[in-house]
Amino acid sequence: MSQPSSSSSSVSDQTHPHSLLEKILNIFAKVHAREGPTSLLLLTNIFLILVAYYFIKPVREGWLSVSVISNLSKLEVKAYSAFGQSFLLLAILPLYSFVSAHVSRRKLITGTGAVSAVCLLIFWLCQPGLLVEQIPFAGVMFYIFVGVFSVTLIAQFWSFAADIYGEERGKRLFPLIAVGASSGAMVGSWLGEYLMKFSWISAFDLILVSLIPLGLAIALANWTDKRGTRGHPSDLTVARWNEAAAPNGEGALRLIFKHQYLTITAVTIMLFNWVVASGDNILFGLVQQAFETTLPEEAGTDAYRQALKEATTAFYSSLYFWINLIGLILQAFIVSRLIQFGGFSLLIITTPIISLATYLTMAIAPVLGIIKMMKIAENSSNYSINNTARHMIWLPTTKEMMYQAKATVDTLFVRMGDGLAALTVLLGTRYWSFSLNTFLIINLVLSFVWVLLALYLTREYKRWSHAKEKQAPTEPQPSL
Repeated sequence: MSQPSSSSSSVSDQTHPHSLLEKILNIFAKVHAREGPTSLLLLTNIFLILVAYYFIKPVREGWLSVSVISNLSKLEVKAYSAFGQSFLLLAILPLYSFVSAHVSRRKLITGTGAVSAVCLLIFWLCQPGLLVEQIPFAGVMFYIFVGVFSVTLIAQFWSFAADIYGEERGKRLFPLIAVGASSGAMVGSWLGEYLMKFSWISAFDLILVSLIPLGLAIALANWTDKRGTRGHPSDLTVARWNEAAAPNGEGALRLIFKHQYLTITAVTIMLFNWVVASGDNILFGLVQQAFETTLPEEAGTDAYRQALKEATTAFYSSLYFWINLIGLILQAFIVSRLIQFGGFSLLIITTPIISLATYLTMAIAPVLGIIKMMKIAENSSNYSINNTARHMIWLPTTKEMMYQAKATVDTLFVRMGDGLAALTVLLGTRYWSFSLNTFLIINLVLSFVWVLLALYLTREYKRWSHAKEKQAPTEPQPSL
């Protein structure tokens, strides 16, 4: 059980002066006395997980590009590999739920990290030309593994953070911790590209290098679990050392469909990924359409293809730079202020409204410069504001929901959203001959539904929060 945020704890905190660390962290979020070290540990933890992921992510793409499977095209190999992640998750998640119901959160985190590290080492040994020339389907298996690795470890981290903090501290400190995720993605991408400049490091060696931040993240999670929120473990923290991570596990899918709040959460996150993935596909189509009319070279020639490649690369390089930069600024300085001003309600509704405005603008004024600005606004909001809101949804829930249902929602339902986006493109292009404007209208409708679901979630969040507040800290969590 997470530590209670009682009034006595707040009074106790106010009697201690803020350290220099806490004064600095207060720039980004409202950090109370003695909360700074644990907040920094958790921030560093998610930073290291994202660095590890962005070390292996480009290796995944490179390995898949040299994977030859029957008569499948590269695009088909990538699409089917992404779809295969959902089937692997269906097999893994019941096992994960069973383990989380029988081992402590520390053992769960250590075990999951250790299994991931062993898999990474095995994949490094399976790289083409090391032990054998080519292992069939190794690139596809690595692609699937990396997708599962990213969503599972990140979902588990946020479950752990919610368990450590409880609702009151989570509302205040999650925006600060999420700065680690935003900066980890940026640093991991840059550092991986930098390491590749050394002749003695190959692309596949980044798999081995990723074991360093992964191992450090596991060590920091264990340290955080021992020290608690303020460095002096309470009786509740000590009790959680030996409790199962999810003490009364019913199974992830059963929990999700049993509780309306979790069902709506799962549908909302699935819809969110559907909108975002479809939006990225629409953007790509609009970019290609715009360049086809502006490039001076004749279509079909080598010069035209080269110019199109360079123009597309330059567009996306600039796009990703601004998305990452603005996303980091929003996470560091805006998210915590939104929570202070409007709470969870304002946080959860902001991004779907931005998405609705984005696709409405793209439909009315399909000018490349305007489209670029709107997509920067949408994606940077997704990576900061909406990312924090998604994890805050779980603060008023039970331990079983945090460690079992959250892992399923953040993995399986995320991939289902991606699959629906791919299905939309498949049916819209091959069977119904949709124009880009039609796809935009579909995303407009989906965004509007997303807004309605977000409004419903705010009401349910308040209901769950009020029910949890009525309980004594030592009593079991509510089953709403």
